[in-house]
Amino acid sequence: MSMGFFKTFKSDLPAGLVVYLVALPLCLGIALASGAPLFSGIITGIIGGIVVGFLSDSKLSVSGPAAGLTVIVFAAIATLGSFEAFLVSVFISGIIQLVLGYARAGIIGHFFPVSVITGMLTAIGLSIILKQIPHAFGIDLNDIDTASFVDKYGENSITQLFLIDDFILLGATIISVLSMGILFLWDTQFIKKNPVTKLIPGPLVVVILGIVLNEFFKSNMSALALSSAHLVELPELNGFASFIGELRFPDFSQLSNPDVYVVAGTIAVVGSLESLLSLDASDKLDPNKRISSPNKELKAQGWGNMLAGLIGGLPLTAVIVRSSANIGAGGKGKLSAVFHGVLLLVSVLFLAPWLNYIPLAALAAVLIHVGLKLNKVSIYKNAIKSGADQYIPFFSTIIVILFTDLLKGILFGIVIGFIFVLRSNFRSAIIFSKVKNNYMIQITNNLYFFHKAQLRRMLQRVPKDSDILIDGTSVSFIDHDILLTLKDFCATSERNNINVTIKRSETAAISLFKTEEV
Repeated sequence: MSMGFFKTFKSDLPAGLVVYLVALPLCLGIALASGAPLFSGIITGIIGGIVVGFLSDSKLSVSGPAAGLTVIVFAAIATLGSFEAFLVSVFISGIIQLVLGYARAGIIGHFFPVSVITGMLTAIGLSIILKQIPHAFGIDLNDIDTASFVDKYGENSITQLFLIDDFILLGATIISVLSMGILFLWDTQFIKKNPVTKLIPGPLVVVILGIVLNEFFKSNMSALALSSAHLVELPELNGFASFIGELRFPDFSQLSNPDVYVVAGTIAVVGSLESLLSLDASDKLDPNKRISSPNKELKAQGWGNMLAGLIGGLPLTAVIVRSSANIGAGGKGKLSAVFHGVLLLVSVLFLAPWLNYIPLAALAAVLIHVGLKLNKVSIYKNAIKSGADQYIPFFSTIIVILFTDLLKGILFGIVIGFIFVLRSNFRSAIIFSKVKNNYMIQITNNLYFFHKAQLRRMLQRVPKDSDILIDGTSVSFIDHDILLTLKDFCATSERNNINVTIKRSETAAISLFKTEEV
């Protein structure tokens, strides 16, 4: 371990504490939403922080259980029949990711448009806000499910908001409103520049305030007090031995089950895609604009998932919610991710009785604040100013993620973005111009089969008894369909008394035609 690892500890330790406070409810909530043992989410958070945090090339990315995998995990456990059989799939998925990393397959993450990545970040922020608003008012009907648009009670992220009037708890509302006020106060320059307060993370103040307020309610205003159903709920351990006793191990007798490999492949592909996108997004948010190795990231995720499968964890990915919280809290190096994992481990070993006093309303305020940071007005303004080819994929990605899931939203955004790329390329690849009875077709970009209709229309505009120059000096590739179209035109040009001149590049094969070349 190099000394550089500790070089930024003054920034990384407070940031790691913030990430820990954000990660704790997410680890629990994702485990519950996945139909897995509660402890499995904490296990994955610990591995994602300590193991992946140390092995990853990224200085700011944070890994852990991913909300985007909950539907896959829930269905997989049901299909395989037991959590132990599912752990075999998690272990194999790690091996697959390790192979992908050594095969240098991480480059695929660079092919996703910025508009889609920005839309993903914004949609995740909106999802967090929508899911946590009910908890801020004490509505914990769906536990702390942050995974899907529709929950197990048949409610969705929108309809839940209309339940507030029926189930609102005044005590939770007071805690969350005051917590939000503190978090906004902590964003002001007054707090950031103060030599004392700038060292204290706002979420820590919020958590302490939530505990103190609820204990005050219990002692003095029992009607406002929150019951255990509205507080964090961690398993209480009696040391490392009981920690080991909570671990679950894979049932390797299931290696003969073909469904195990289908699940493993699905987790590996989806998890790798989410990790690479989150890695790219984290690099874009990095104030120092450092570029991380996607291949090293796949290797780190592979080792993490292999370990998670062996000791009873959920599959993990790089997670942009935790990563953005890390960056927003001022993290500068890998120590913050590792430290948050250490805090999760210490928590389950020694602090569970005290952590179980934390109101979910206080944690909801922390998460809503994270979501708002991902939804700054400037993000929407910049998307709109960039033009339709940027804001349409951006908003499409947001809408589909909100109403379905992360993977579908990303794929939909990529398709929409690709359509705009084709549209832009289609419009600008061929330029038609006329001066008196002289015509010119200028080929500015490489031509493919989908340009054929546009080219044919331009050629049909050239009248008899005229001259035309076809300028292909700027391109290096012309598709075979385009060549045949040009060849057919040249074959008929003589009888129409059309003089065709071709300026060719050294690499593009336009010289197939019996025409005058310059």
